[in-house]
Amino acid sequence: MVLFERAPAKINLSLDVLGKREDGFHEVEMIMTSVDLADRVELYDINDDKIEVSTDNQYVPNDEGNLAYKAALAFKNTYRLHRGIRINIQKNIPVSAGLGGGSSDAAAVLRGLNRMWSVGVSQAELVEFSSELGSDVPFCITGNTALGTGHGEKIRTLPSPPPCYIVLAKPDIGISTRHIFPRVNMDTIPHPDTEAVIQSLEEKDFDKLCQHSGNALEDVTFPLYPEVKQIRDKMLETGASGALMSGSGPTVAGLTRHFSKAKRIYNGLRGFCNEVYIVQLLDRR
Repeated sequence: MVLFERAPAKINLSLDVLGKREDGFHEVEMIMTSVDLADRVELYDINDDKIEVSTDNQYVPNDEGNLAYKAALAFKNTYRLHRGIRINIQKNIPVSAGLGGGSSDAAAVLRGLNRMWSVGVSQAELVEFSSELGSDVPFCITGNTALGTGHGEKIRTLPSPPPCYIVLAKPDIGISTRHIFPRVNMDTIPHPDTEAVIQSLEEKDFDKLCQHSGNALEDVTFPLYPEVKQIRDKMLETGASGALMSGSGPTVAGLTRHFSKAKRIYNGLRGFCNEVYIVQLLDRR
């Protein structure tokens, strides 16, 4: 049996850091939405009781270091499933980009195994189960647009954003979240207005969304990687109504209402970095 799952990228519309918890994680408020840049995850039922992973990207591990492998192993162990699975991941989402590619692949594996093996786990159970795998995985289970709190594991669905085009630009560097969060200075870090962003979604107010969108981690990433700030500034110069870093970076998302402006931003960045995409929102409720 073969099953295919789409694993969409996510972007942040807002990301705030509220403090450090006793368990070592940071308390966050993240507003996330899915876009139509996606990996393709193929699941093959195999006879042997083992997990195999293959990808078409040399920077993604093909062993237990892959988050999709960890998701399959945790699912098998939790539900006592003595079955085998081969996972093939066709990567379209840039790696170590702040777009949740690995988390989305893991979420796709969990959704797929639940269907393939007729386990019957509810979405709410999958969200709770997946929180042990990574902060972005619970959101990637649900998709659409949501507020993530705690260390990202508590998910509350929000209204869809107003229609727009998004330009994603990633410089030729990778950034690990584990490299950024320990450098957060809670005394100086700026705090975006999460409630104002939520209101902009409720009101479908694009200008208000662009005005209040923000990412507190830019305060850490920009000084370490100035090229990320240069991309953000270039987007605003070439017509983006709003631009912010996604996750801990380095990808920057620029928002505009019109495709013609998205194309202008895209063209302005093509000479600056190799990975530039024009994408649209998946959440069109």
